[in-house]
Amino acid sequence: MNFKSSAFQNVEVLGHNVSVRKGANDLLYIHSNIPLESHPYRITEKLRYWAKNTPEAIFLGQRNKAGDWTTITYLETWGKVQSIAQFLLNIGLSVEQPLTVLSGNSIEHALISLAAMHIGIPYSPMSPALLKKSKDFTKLNHCLDLLNPGLIFVQDGRFFSQRVSERKIFVIAAAHVQEGQLSFADVLETNPTSAITAAFEALTSDTIAKILFTSGTTGLAKGVVNTHGNITTNWQQLTQTLPFMKNDKVGVKLIDWLPWHHVFGGNHNFGIALYNGGSLFIDEGKPTPEDITITLKNLKDIAPTIYFNVPKGFEVLVKNLKKDQELCRFFFSELKLLFCAGASMPQHVRDSLEQLSFDTLGRRILISTGYGMTEASPTCLLNTNYWDKSGHLGVPVPGLQVKLVSNGDKTEAFFKGDNLTPGYWKNPQATENAFDDEGYYKSGDALKLVASEDPNQGLLFDGRITQDFKLDTGTWVRVGHLREQLIHVANGMIHDAVITGQDRSFVGAIVFPEMEHCKKIAGLPDGSTYQEIINNDVVIGALQEIVNNLGAASTGSSTLIKRVIFADFELSKEKGEITDKGSINQQMIRNNKASFVDKLYESKVSQKVIPYQKNTNIDVS
Repeated sequence: MNFKSSAFQNVEVLGHNVSVRKGANDLLYIHSNIPLESHPYRITEKLRYWAKNTPEAIFLGQRNKAGDWTTITYLETWGKVQSIAQFLLNIGLSVEQPLTVLSGNSIEHALISLAAMHIGIPYSPMSPALLKKSKDFTKLNHCLDLLNPGLIFVQDGRFFSQRVSERKIFVIAAAHVQEGQLSFADVLETNPTSAITAAFEALTSDTIAKILFTSGTTGLAKGVVNTHGNITTNWQQLTQTLPFMKNDKVGVKLIDWLPWHHVFGGNHNFGIALYNGGSLFIDEGKPTPEDITITLKNLKDIAPTIYFNVPKGFEVLVKNLKKDQELCRFFFSELKLLFCAGASMPQHVRDSLEQLSFDTLGRRILISTGYGMTEASPTCLLNTNYWDKSGHLGVPVPGLQVKLVSNGDKTEAFFKGDNLTPGYWKNPQATENAFDDEGYYKSGDALKLVASEDPNQGLLFDGRITQDFKLDTGTWVRVGHLREQLIHVANGMIHDAVITGQDRSFVGAIVFPEMEHCKKIAGLPDGSTYQEIINNDVVIGALQEIVNNLGAASTGSSTLIKRVIFADFELSKEKGEITDKGSINQQMIRNNKASFVDKLYESKVSQKVIPYQKNTNIDVS
């Protein structure tokens, strides 16, 4: 039986129920017809609730050095948060001197961040790569200059740079405490006082909870302010849209690697567990060839009820689920929802997940996606309908309004709701520029209705306004749409692509191959190098066929990719070309690799450049 004709697993979700209102100048206003329910406005109010009502329930889990799982209950978390909060009060942390965390995900990271937010001290998590991999610390020092932190937490004291420590800030280390640093274990010995309760009671929905820095790929990073009310509103929006999370007997159980210095991992996933009294097991793996074995080991121990990932993560996972039937059965055994964010999941990956769920459970599982951003804490749209095609973003969550504003031949999405940021940290000009005169946040993303006559079919991503460019003819090239088309036609061969052609006469593309797929079609051994793969005749022939097929379906110069070339370089996180979640910055790569882009436009076509060939019949089967 084909999975596309099978039944879906029954999961309690909020159906699409929105209304559309037309405004002046072709404006469209879209909002949920479901009112947002009342909810607590302080982030740690739910921690206090679960510590009292389910004290022995596991909140967090993480492997220790011996490889065993260390867990902490809600009651234990509450007690440790009180001690840390008192210490933070004792050393005088405040809005003017907040907490900075330069650490990956860890139980200690969670405890100190919750303690800070519990007493109204802003917390700013940053990528540990800013310490471990930076060469000049420009980005790190820019963020620290903006924050003026009173305390920095690091997981491993050995990685704390002397250049940063010259700031004479309190430094707490969880392990390998160095001279001049404070031990996290000693901080836990602090005796709480009534000052903690007084600080907690003084919190309002407008109290700043987090300062999350943008990637800064087009300039210096901006600090996005998330208040207590922003974050708790979004947790309620998520829970109302996915009510099974609070009503299910199994409860929320997550195994997650997504970093907490990003809003998806730190607000969304962490918050779903905390808000609903669930358990979050920290996965120290990543969807990379080096670290995927850690994730697979963890997935053999923890069967999630919801599994979150980015497209690359699901792509790597699918390959391993296909190879390991026991892992596949365990992975799907308690699963209620798969959720992809960061970018659209390639169709072949989505089809594979549905086939695997059908083969394992005898039914299809809900694969959801949505739309969010750091400024929205993060969720704006969620899809709870069962679609066969990838890319549906769903509809506005309760309590959020969307305005679609004409921008050329597209409509840019503006957002308004209590989950939206009040602005950027110490950057009034950026804050002023970010909102329109009705108080809507201007996302810079183009969205469009799937069907104008039926808004409940939801919205689709229609490209990043700032990533699009014009050819020298003045014709607009919609980068996001064209990139997705290229990856879709490749059916698993292309991992990602950069679309080129700004101020040029035609569109080109730099292609990043999917290594395992290419080795398979070419019959290459596992040890094959990157160069051996991209120079293989079968792989080149397959890419030629992809270019030809896409070209044959093009409708004009803006959709015709005339030349492609395999990337012969690695992407750099430090240069802003790729994020921790694996998504790439089109404009930054085009800027940084200008000489490589030029190869696509040389009058004499290089052997490494593959041109579109019309009316060819290439057999690469």
